[in-house]
Amino acid sequence: MANCGFQATGIDIDSDKVESVKAGISYLSDVRNETLYSAVAEQRLRATQSFASIEFFDAISICVPTPLAKYKHPDLSYLLASVEAVRNHLKSGKLVIVESTIPPGATREIILPILQKAGLAVGRDFFLAYSPKRVNPGNKYLAPRSIPKIIGGMTSRCTTIAANLYRQFLERIILVSSVESAEMVKLLENTFRMINIG
Repeated sequence: MANCGFQATGIDIDSDKVESVKAGISYLSDVRNETLYSAVAEQRLRATQSFASIEFFDAISICVPTPLAKYKHPDLSYLLASVEAVRNHLKSGKLVIVESTIPPGATREIILPILQKAGLAVGRDFFLAYSPKRVNPGNKYLAPRSIPKIIGGMTSRCTTIAANLYRQFLERIILVSSVESAEMVKLLENTFRMINIG
């Protein structure tokens, strides 16, 4: 997003990661230091631990781990904490996109009720979509911006607004009929990859 001219901000509770980004030093193997440093130096990318900065954003993307818990069910604690933090600073007109891997139905049944506690109506006052993070591990020739992006909104207006954002920095957008459809795409993709790797 920063490379396409957006002002992007990363929020993380891990101070080491925040300081690493601020210094232009990547802690991710697929992000080169030069790329990160350039975006930070040109003030297109910044990092903070403050969730209060959400109030200044037009769009909020939630992309946190959902690891398997003790009994092999997804641990949604990081996601729920993030959604609560967003809810605490949610204002009218904001777009919220969940990119974390979640079970089908979670956006509508778990995430939406939390966000609605801000007293705003989805599809009118704020916009909610699910668009799973998609990567192709081990493929050095497929740039992240060329991986097709799946988008399903809580309402048709939510889908349109999320698609309008992603179209500005990704090459291919695929709209699906609902958040549940987008969630199922991610589940099937992960299952396909797991079976093939196994």
